[in-house]
Amino acid sequence: MARVLKKARLNTKDESVGVELRSTVSQILLDVEKRGDDAVRDWSIKFDRFERQSYRLEGAEIRRCIESLTPRAVADIEFAQEQVANFARAQRATMSELRVETLPGVILGHKHIPIGNVGCYVPGGKYPLLASAHMSVLTAKVAGCDRVITCAPPYLGEPARAIVAAQAMAGADEIYVMGGVQGIAAMAIGTQTIQPVDMLVGPGNAYVAEAKRQLFGRVGIDLFAGPTETLVIADDSVDGELCATDLLGQAEHGPNSPAVLLTTSEKLAADTAREIERLLEILPTAAIARRAWEDYGEIILCADNEDMLAEADRIASEHVQIMTADNDFFVQRMQNYGAMFIGPRTNVAFGDKVIGTNHTLPTNRAARYTGGLWVGKFLKTCTFQEVVTDQASAMVGAYASRLCHLEGFVGHAEQANIRVRRYGRRNIPYGGIVEPDPASAPAEPE
Repeated sequence: MARVLKKARLNTKDESVGVELRSTVSQILLDVEKRGDDAVRDWSIKFDRFERQSYRLEGAEIRRCIESLTPRAVADIEFAQEQVANFARAQRATMSELRVETLPGVILGHKHIPIGNVGCYVPGGKYPLLASAHMSVLTAKVAGCDRVITCAPPYLGEPARAIVAAQAMAGADEIYVMGGVQGIAAMAIGTQTIQPVDMLVGPGNAYVAEAKRQLFGRVGIDLFAGPTETLVIADDSVDGELCATDLLGQAEHGPNSPAVLLTTSEKLAADTAREIERLLEILPTAAIARRAWEDYGEIILCADNEDMLAEADRIASEHVQIMTADNDFFVQRMQNYGAMFIGPRTNVAFGDKVIGTNHTLPTNRAARYTGGLWVGKFLKTCTFQEVVTDQASAMVGAYASRLCHLEGFVGHAEQANIRVRRYGRRNIPYGGIVEPDPASAPAEPE
């Protein structure tokens, strides 16, 4: 039986989106739909304190952003993007197209078709999260999307140079300096100067998440992303410093980022708690990380690996770091997680920034039913069917006719009947039911 040694004071699941926030988002979306570019400018001035004639960056300005970075920074971005692209290409290669003859003369299959227009939101108001450009823009380009545009808020009163560089280097076709709901609205709804997209991807704050929720259906989305979550599963094979570092490393994302330790070791639990307090005295982002740890951090002591597994699947965390003497026990059995980081040599920061897997992942227990952003999210799997012989058309038509009548769809049945008449040479009255023909149809199921 699991025992909570350090309990969260607050619960992110209790933080329902307030009426005022929903209303504000709705107001901005409607305003952008009505006034277009003028509305985008007004809201950008109000929320981002950023005004310019056009919020789209052109070539010279993009080049200046790239040139403002050190050669080492550019090389590091190139390295990270190469890893993301390599993994996305490997994922794409697993997605085979299909063409199969399921019955004599009946051909079924599917094709993977890239989404035509994609809008990528790259958060950057608090931190310039340039890694989100790799994860969204580059992955969409590997999928084969024709037009990929981006929005990111300004940083310290100007275009976020590292984000702009990452967007451009990833292959973005249009780059806009717009944050928040107005950026999401401009991409999804369109304006006088921005062609609307078919799909929105990328994380953001509560306003961005609510805007995506309200626009879902009008456009596709990747997923609803909430505050960053991390879960560390550990035993005596590692020490408290390692666990504390990995917990606080994600807690610094924001004051409502849950960080949870599951362990079978009471000693490791105590050591981790002590190390967290020590590190919070020296961590430059301690003001944020401390609030997150105090309000949403937990340490849960479990009886054994089975107990930790049950707790981990219940929590269904965005990130799961496994550092135990038997990592494979969890790798083979765990079902609910966004991304898994196996062993002490890896960590969530690797996945967030550089190793190649995508960092846009499900939160708020959505890992129970979905994975994160990947190349397949930018592809529509569309089926096709073809009947190539008269015999097959008549045979399938007979079954279809009877099944349509079971549902009361006489018009549907007649679509089948006309094929039976033409290709099976059988005299079926309009709207009639095709009875089995033992001479030409397969044996009836018993």
